[in-house]
Amino acid sequence: MGAPKAGATNCLDAAQLLGGKRMLQPPPISRPHIDPSLAADHEDLWVFAYGSLMWRPGFPFVERVPARLFGAHRALCVLSHVHRGTPERPGLVLGLDRGGTCRGIAYRTTASERPATLAYLRSREQVTGVYRESIRPLVLLGTPERRVRALCYVVDRAHAQYAGALDLASQLHHVRQGHGMSGANRDYVLSTVKALEALGLCDRDLHLLAQRLHGIHEAHAP
Repeated sequence: MGAPKAGATNCLDAAQLLGGKRMLQPPPISRPHIDPSLAADHEDLWVFAYGSLMWRPGFPFVERVPARLFGAHRALCVLSHVHRGTPERPGLVLGLDRGGTCRGIAYRTTASERPATLAYLRSREQVTGVYRESIRPLVLLGTPERRVRALCYVVDRAHAQYAGALDLASQLHHVRQGHGMSGANRDYVLSTVKALEALGLCDRDLHLLAQRLHGIHEAHAP
C-alpha cells in the first residue's frame, strides 16, 4: 500500500464512522521510531494524511491542502491490533509503503501547536510502533504549486504487523472481522474511500474492496 493502479470510475458512498467504541488493552508495543529533531524545530509543522487523518485529523490546523508525495504509496499493509482490531482478530489499515506516489491531504499546524500535535499523533499512530516518522518533501497542489517538507508515517517493513501485499480475499477477511477501540474496520475503509472521492480520486483496489463491503457480489464472497 507497487504503485497504486488507476482508479475505477464508479465510486461508492462511504458509511459513517461508528459512534460506539469499546476500550481494549493495547498489546506490548515495539519501540516507536520517533524523530527527535521534530521536537527541536520551532517552525509550523506540515503533516501528510493518506488514511484516516484525511477525514479525522484530530488536531487543530490553519491550512488543509491536497498534496502529492513521491517515493511511497498508500497500501492496506498494516495489521491493526488496537484501533481497528485486536491481536486475536486483527484488522487491516493503511500504511505508506515504498515506491510509487500517493495523493492525500497536507495539514499545516502552527508552531505554537506543534508540541501538542506531535504528542497527539504519536499517541495515535505509534501505539504499537509499526510506523516510522519521516520528514519528506511534498508538492502542495494549489495554484501555484508549492513544495514543503512534511511529517509522514511510513510503515516499518521489519515490524511484525507489516502484512505486505495481501490478496482481496485476505483483505476482506481482516476488514470484516476487525473492530478495535476506534471502531469497525469496515467503516475505516469506507470513510477513506469517501475522502478520496472528495479529492476526485478513485483507488482501484480500495474501491473494489469497498464494493464488496457494500454487499456487491457479497453472496459469492469468500
